[in-house]
Amino acid sequence: MKLVILDRDGVINFDSDQYIKSPAEWKPIPGSPEAIARLNQAGYRVVVATNQSGVGRGLFEMDTLNAIHDKMHKTVAAAGGRIDAVFYCPHAADAGCDCRKPQPGMFERIAACYNTDLAGVPAVGDSLRDLQAAAATGARPMLVLTGKGVKTQHDPAVPAGTLVFSDLAAAVDYILRAA
Repeated sequence: MKLVILDRDGVINFDSDQYIKSPAEWKPIPGSPEAIARLNQAGYRVVVATNQSGVGRGLFEMDTLNAIHDKMHKTVAAAGGRIDAVFYCPHAADAGCDCRKPQPGMFERIAACYNTDLAGVPAVGDSLRDLQAAAATGARPMLVLTGKGVKTQHDPAVPAGTLVFSDLAAAVDYILRAA
């Protein structure tokens, strides 16, 4: 199975230090919905893996998170693509769960749900924790310079072999060329 794992905030949509707390605040990064569509057209399943501690902190309710994801799905569909599933961690950072990136739990759930090994699966993120979760499960960490990516690229803890791209569209170009 051809699979790609994407972080949400800073990869698909613009990020905010104040969190994305409503559908109105969710704005796609230009070219990202179309990049997802190109993956789908090439036979890839696209899965989102996102930390959403705003739920655990009480900044927004699950209904709001679902509405944000509904807007994301509709935006990608309007570009001719689809997101096959959204996996999220709703816990606050201090909850001690195993699903909050950089812990590997969310990626392990993806592997179990799709009955696949994540070895070499492209995992695109903009933060160190995205890359660390990918590396911990054998997925291929890919950093985009949107969102927190510019700052992240200079972190000495970035996993060895992480590929760096200007944005999701450039990462998808690489994934499709390498396939």
